[in-house]
Amino acid sequence: MTDYKYFLDNGIFDIQNGKFKDAIEKINKSLELTKDWEIPYFYRAVANQALENFDEAMLDYTKAIQLNEKMTDAYYNKAKITLSRKDIDNPDINKAIKDLEKAIELDPKFIDALFAMAAAYKKLGDYHKSLVYLEKLLQIEPDAVNARALKKLILQKYLI
Repeated sequence: MTDYKYFLDNGIFDIQNGKFKDAIEKINKSLELTKDWEIPYFYRAVANQALENFDEAMLDYTKAIQLNEKMTDAYYNKAKITLSRKDIDNPDINKAIKDLEKAIELDPKFIDALFAMAAAYKKLGDYHKSLVYLEKLLQIEPDAVNARALKKLILQKYLI
C-alpha cells in the first residue's frame, strides 16, 4: 500500500532536482491521503514559490502555519515572497515584518530572517531599526558580507 509519506518523499526529491511541477503533482497525492500535516503544504509552497506561483505558495505557507505555528521557515518564506514580489505595486512590508518577527522569535539566530528584517526596515525608510537588526546579525555572524555591506550603505548614504 502506498501512503502519503511515499508521495511526499518523492515530491521533495523532485523539488531537490528542480522538477517543481512533478513535485506538486506528487504532493497533491500526498494531501489526498492526509490533510492534517503541515509538511506537505510547506513543500508544495516551496515548489509553487520556485515556479513564481506566489499566491498559491502564500496559501500553502499559511495553511502549514495554521497546522503548526512553529513553522519558522514558513514565516520566513512568506516574508521573502512579500518583500521580493515584482507583480504587486505596493507589497505589504509590515505584514512581512510580522512574519519575520515570528520567525526570529522562534529562532533568534536565524541569520537570513535578521537580514530580511533589516532590508524590510530599509525599504520603509526606518534606517535606525534596520541597523539594529544588522547589529544583531553581525553579533552572531561577524563575517556576514551582505550585512556589512548593507550597514555601510545605510551609514554612508542615509544616515550622514
